[in-house]
Amino acid sequence: MQSKEKQNIIFIKLFTDEDVNEKIMEACKLHNVKTAAVISGIGQLKNVQLGYFKKKNDYTPEIFDIPYELLSLTGNICREDDDYLLHLHAVLGDEKKNVVGGHFIEGKVGITSEIVLLKTNLDVKRKLDEKTGLKSMFLE
Repeated sequence: MQSKEKQNIIFIKLFTDEDVNEKIMEACKLHNVKTAAVISGIGQLKNVQLGYFKKKNDYTPEIFDIPYELLSLTGNICREDDDYLLHLHAVLGDEKKNVVGGHFIEGKVGITSEIVLLKTNLDVKRKLDEKTGLKSMFLE
């Protein structure tokens, strides 16, 4: 992973076989991110797990093994103690230009991936919403 920051914009370059979530969190620690918006994510991913929130405790996860073009990665990041909570969504395309998308659970870099974060100082927390079972965003 390589990363560079200027004026609260962080560019992250990921390499083959790197874990997307792990490397985004590593970059957040390196650049002392409090909160961030994922404004862009492109490249190629493999072994991707996407979900769809169906009901409490059920994201209906599905694994996409073959390499897919990462057409879009968006979401937000909140610091929680010494760790980060990533809420990401991805759109993937195969070589026949078929598209799938959903809640990004995990994935590895196929060849390369480029991610851009907008770093903020907003105080954003996630708390468990008992009704939905989701860690919902709270702006404090």
